[in-house]
Amino acid sequence: MRLSHLILGGARSGKSRFAVAQLVSRSRVAFVATAQAGDRDMAQRIRRHRADRPPHWETIEEPLDLVGALDKLDGRADAVLIDCVTLWVANRLLRGDADEVILGQGAALAAFIGRRPWDVVLVSNEVGEGVHPETAQGLRFRDLLGLVNQRLAAACDQVTLMVAGLPLTIKAPVATGASRSDVAQQAP
Repeated sequence: MRLSHLILGGARSGKSRFAVAQLVSRSRVAFVATAQAGDRDMAQRIRRHRADRPPHWETIEEPLDLVGALDKLDGRADAVLIDCVTLWVANRLLRGDADEVILGQGAALAAFIGRRPWDVVLVSNEVGEGVHPETAQGLRFRDLLGLVNQRLAAACDQVTLMVAGLPLTIKAPVATGASRSDVAQQAP
């Protein structure tokens, strides 16, 4: 059974480390990186993340076209880790994409999760519990990411919230023999 798993958390919550640990024993893993080294701090973060994952994993750097990159992975991997949705949404926002386009791409990613040929783990920030953004652009980002996260959480079999390095199960895979209607409906 293929598994889809969304891992959410705040900054430095341990979400990336936890995501890597879910797939560390797998041999054919594609790591889809959405970060761009725009400054020294981000370059250091990218180096740290590379050092934390197995060197034999294939790395695909794709800051904008996630679904297109995932379409090209058929047959090349048994599992895919996308780190992270937060930067993907931010990259599209900074490029000037309209809200409808970003939300449409989030919906396309959620739909892709349902038909993927391999296990997938996605990492994203939970930004709704933090400081209220002071700027209109900050509010827009928070709201867009929240809506994309909701779509992905609904599409994934499992959702984990990381808090202080500890995983909290928000949604567990449906047991064999149970139907989706047997599971409490998730909020849109």
